[in-house]
Amino acid sequence: MSDPATEAPRRTRPPWRFLVNMLVVGAIAFLAGGFGYFVASLENRDPAVLPRGEAAVALTGGAERISDALELLGEGNVKRLLITGLNQSTTGAEIARLTPRFQNWMQCCVDLGYEALNTRGNALETRDWIRKRGLSGPIVVVTSTYHMPRALLELRHAAPDMAFTPYNVVTERQRSGDWWRSARGVRLLIVEYFKFLAAILRTGLASAPPV
Repeated sequence: MSDPATEAPRRTRPPWRFLVNMLVVGAIAFLAGGFGYFVASLENRDPAVLPRGEAAVALTGGAERISDALELLGEGNVKRLLITGLNQSTTGAEIARLTPRFQNWMQCCVDLGYEALNTRGNALETRDWIRKRGLSGPIVVVTSTYHMPRALLELRHAAPDMAFTPYNVVTERQRSGDWWRSARGVRLLIVEYFKFLAAILRTGLASAPPV
């Protein structure tokens, strides 16, 4: 038998390590729960009725966003449209060629924005356009369903006095309900979720951008 007096004392974990572990577990659970809520809250079907407003803004990033926004204009649901975040090489003539049934609308009622490089830039470009055109709202926001929460957050932060109405662009795969189960879909949603959290933090700490 070993002599108790000669046994090495048992190592005890410092209490701070337990606290750190609990904080890490809590943070992971919080992020996972938030991500689940984020995914569950996304629209996966087209609106029963097209939204109406004084004007609309389409945030580039998918071809369907522009065509859906032009449809709002063509149906008379809005009077004017801004397409924000365009590549410098994209012209109105090119957009008209890709959407021939809206060519007349492109000439009279569509403004093209080339300054925005990201969603925050889209919001600032939209705010400046609203003021330049003297619009009073509401403004219909046209973007992909997964991008809508962040887009609305940035727009409402940039122009807090303006009313924005969402028009979620839903693809055929999203309508099926299982588009997010692919590796690409999950990666897209995770990236967008963390961008959304970062935008919440930034807009919560910062005042509205200066004019």
